[in-house]
Amino acid sequence: MSAVLADFAAWASLACYAAAAGGCCYALFAAAAARGFTRPSKNAAGAGGRPAVTLLKPLHGAEPNLYTQLTGFCAQDYPSPVQIVFGVADAADPATAIVRKLIADHPDRDFTLVVDSRRHGVNAKVSNLINMLSAARHEVLVISDSDIVVASDYLRHVVGSLEQPGIGLVTCLYQGVAAAGLWSRLAAMAIDYHFLPNVLVGLKLGLATPCFGSTIALRRTTLAAVGGFEAVADQLADDYALGALVRRAGLAVAIPQYSVDHVCAERGARDLFRHELRWARTIRSVDPAGFAGLAITHAVPLALLGFVLGGIAPAALLVAVALACRFALALELDSAFGLRGGRLWLLPFCDLVSFVIFVASFFGRGIEWRGHRYGVQPGKTLAYYGEVET
Repeated sequence: MSAVLADFAAWASLACYAAAAGGCCYALFAAAAARGFTRPSKNAAGAGGRPAVTLLKPLHGAEPNLYTQLTGFCAQDYPSPVQIVFGVADAADPATAIVRKLIADHPDRDFTLVVDSRRHGVNAKVSNLINMLSAARHEVLVISDSDIVVASDYLRHVVGSLEQPGIGLVTCLYQGVAAAGLWSRLAAMAIDYHFLPNVLVGLKLGLATPCFGSTIALRRTTLAAVGGFEAVADQLADDYALGALVRRAGLAVAIPQYSVDHVCAERGARDLFRHELRWARTIRSVDPAGFAGLAITHAVPLALLGFVLGGIAPAALLVAVALACRFALALELDSAFGLRGGRLWLLPFCDLVSFVIFVASFFGRGIEWRGHRYGVQPGKTLAYYGEVET
């Protein structure tokens, strides 16, 4: 039996080394893809029209720096009317007080606060959007999650892209920004050094058809034509599902060379694990085969695992090469997206954490989201299990 186990460990070690070698090549290819992404200057905003816009901001809870994050949407350098509709499900939600302060501090802005607890499906965020939509006055809608931070040229780029022929929806890449502490920094690094290169490679090879909650811009007529928000009210990946519906209607989803910031506010290891596991299982529910293929992107952990299983001489060299390739990719991403430097010493630890979460995502379908537990059913829909025990 011990000989069988030894043979299995040897073969498993070789498989890990082969996958790690593939991961090194992947990292270099991703670095090349990142080099092709250059953030435009403020004066390079899209040349399309400038129609009036309604921004929809669904909110839940008073996350750190929410007031500051929302203020960026109030300071847009945009020549046409901009309405901002904030939505909460409960008047007692702490986000309500923050919105009311924002309204008081900016009396010249066109703000609307919608408080409505009606549920239209399992996905609470989508129910919020359905309740908010009746307050929107303009044809062009721009939706973004509450943890997104934007620059003053945001609407110019997004709406300019939407005005191009054949475009039905615009979405944006995003990079991570740590609110404070080690765990939020690791969450931001997971976005920057795992999510971003995976998307760039997928787009480069024509394998990815993403749509992100960081930004969804579309016309009301397009939204109505694909069944409205109601069509994705039970979906886990409601953003991805909405993009898929627009593509199915024969319109393109544009991803301009423009990115926004996603604020990571994880306060501890448990917060990080829950959040990253939810993201991993969301991606797995959308594209199971593609998600499984992401195993090779974990070159450093795979090389280390091969060393543990086999311990053959080339292992140390392969680990060193994997680290070098990962650092090269990180530096290229820092340059292309203007990321915050000074974090590379954490990259090996970040890679190990991401690998553990990747493996854990295959063991179960449950997720925790905004204090509630859900299960992912066939068809990528949600089942509600109850509140998270604290």
